[in-house]
Amino acid sequence: MRLVPLFSLILAAMSTRLHAEPVIFPARDGTGDAALLTVYSSLDEPLARPMIEAFQKAYPGISVRYEDMLTGEIYDRIVRETDAGEGTADFAFSSAMDLQVKLANDGYAQASVLPMSARWPAWANWRNTAYALTFEPAVFVYHRPSFAGKAPPSTRAAFVDYLKHEGDAVYGRIGTYDIERSGVGFLFMARDQEQFGDIWSVIRAMGAAGVKLYSTSSAILERVADGRFVLGYNILGSYAADWARRHPDVGIVLPKDYTVVMSRIGLVPEAARAPELGRLYLEFFMSKEGQTLMARELQIPAVNPDVAGDNTALTLQDMLGAQLRPVPVSPGLMVYLDQVKRARLIARWNEMLRLQ
Repeated sequence: MRLVPLFSLILAAMSTRLHAEPVIFPARDGTGDAALLTVYSSLDEPLARPMIEAFQKAYPGISVRYEDMLTGEIYDRIVRETDAGEGTADFAFSSAMDLQVKLANDGYAQASVLPMSARWPAWANWRNTAYALTFEPAVFVYHRPSFAGKAPPSTRAAFVDYLKHEGDAVYGRIGTYDIERSGVGFLFMARDQEQFGDIWSVIRAMGAAGVKLYSTSSAILERVADGRFVLGYNILGSYAADWARRHPDVGIVLPKDYTVVMSRIGLVPEAARAPELGRLYLEFFMSKEGQTLMARELQIPAVNPDVAGDNTALTLQDMLGAQLRPVPVSPGLMVYLDQVKRARLIARWNEMLRLQ
């Protein structure tokens, strides 16, 4: 029986779009027979557009075919086209960390030794084949007016103490992901279990506080923004930052005990039609220019160690150091595809939420 690609469920927490038709970006120099770079990506085309346009400004003789699809579709299509002896995308970019690493581990991606490869963080580079290109932390979000004159919890122990102390005042006003429906929520919970020996005390405390579960970041952030919720636990930082910019009542805390960080992974498929173009795009994505642009446009902190400065182009590594716990790009990610282990974690999660 085929395993359900768990991280393809990240779509539920990160997007509600339908499959889109390919978008063609003609070469800027007007060349009729320009080289064509094909990209399979789970990032919405409007968000990817600034990066593509900047790439074409640097390489005006290259046209780009951008195919915006679901994470599971990216994996399935690359495997299907490769196994059929056909050409496939030149570059694949996906938030499904496990599926991207599985492509690399199973021989569906090729090594790309690039100028930044040796300096890329070890956790973000698997055999110069699969590269983490973004840095997205799990954060606490809170309703600022509800904490007027006092600090919100900044550790999991403080979070538990707050829930116990406030009692009825916060009952039903706490939100987090439903790990059965949200891939990113499951990832964050699985990493919590690995990083924090007393994590189940946090889950029990949330259950006693009448925690509400959602499959999307926006559902939780909307309720924090208008004051229906006072706190959100383990929310994807890139979405929290976007809401905080547009809604001043939303505050963000990067937990001081530890902060889990996930990434979107880029690679060049083994059967790429134009692998040299895929590597060129990956090189641009890893460059200081590309990472700065991504940080500024998408508000996602950069992985490139040379990108630092303001709040929109910031290496969190410099700011928080050992507090950060990135999900390593390694075959260990494939454990999250194990349906037996997933079922066990979900069963205990549900049990702990019911204990009061």
